[in-house]
Amino acid sequence: MTIFAIYGATGHTGRLVTADLLARGQDVIVSGRDSGALATLGQGRVMPAALDDPVALRAVAEAADVLIHCAGPFTTTGLPVATAAVEGGCHYVDHAVEVHFVKRLFDTFPERALRAGITMLPSVSFYGGLGDLLAGAVARDMSDIERITVAYAVHNWMMTHGAVETARLLFADTDRIGYSDGQQQYGFVEPRQAIFAFPPPVGPRPMIAPVPFPEAVTVPRHTRTRAVEAQLTAATFAEDQAFTSEQVDAETRAQSEFTLTAQVLAASGSAAGHLRGRDLWRTAALASVEAAVRLADGAAKTGVHSPAEAFDATEFLTALAERGTFTLELPNRA
Repeated sequence: MTIFAIYGATGHTGRLVTADLLARGQDVIVSGRDSGALATLGQGRVMPAALDDPVALRAVAEAADVLIHCAGPFTTTGLPVATAAVEGGCHYVDHAVEVHFVKRLFDTFPERALRAGITMLPSVSFYGGLGDLLAGAVARDMSDIERITVAYAVHNWMMTHGAVETARLLFADTDRIGYSDGQQQYGFVEPRQAIFAFPPPVGPRPMIAPVPFPEAVTVPRHTRTRAVEAQLTAATFAEDQAFTSEQVDAETRAQSEFTLTAQVLAASGSAAGHLRGRDLWRTAALASVEAAVRLADGAAKTGVHSPAEAFDATEFLTALAERGTFTLELPNRA
């Protein structure tokens, strides 16, 4: 019997991940820093583990086949939990959007993951992960790609405490990682004003460009291109509720709406694909569960990979769309 551990199980994303795994009939271990809060969940086996307790973290990993890490900010929480997964010999999936942490996993964990016989998938979430998958699906079979833009239009986003802390860290960071001229770029990049034309009914929108999401690191791992950039609608953070909704209930938090577009510009022409849906939190949770279940089934090679490296991007997105997570529009390759 496959066992899935959820670290950060008491948070909003952790609860959604746990619920979806249980709905699939899976065995779960709920873990995190607050033993009292974990006990109130009344779900699965409870294994508390503080971030500064490597013995307890490793015990969680040793008891599981796959560990899904849901407790951000990953700048703080990521390394201890990822290290425990490697040392405990279980597959690892996380929801990280912090590009420096994601790059650190790619840079320093591949050999350790190979020796442990595990697969590590950072950033299997809404921001970053779905962008990586959609870019991979749209760019498939295209050559001489000049630029890939992953654009997020998000309305009525209600951030959790962890998301607020992550957003503050991301936008305060002046040491940005980008991808242009066919190579990784480092250093401060002044955000510019941009307009991106989403499909109707969203239409053209003012954007923050670039935003420091992981696509600049993940997409070039599987798709040859000269440039990758992520953008986010400027109105997303201007909405009153974005930073003031930490205490809202789950039903209210589920009211977000999104359109995600990957635009690929190549010498031979252009192509675009779109995801449209509601509740980006549930979308993120189901994406990580889908990845975790596939890892448990042996569907990806060992090592550290982006979502679109590990899986067939079109098939993975289609599977999520069939669960009602979003509607999917991809270019007609006929």
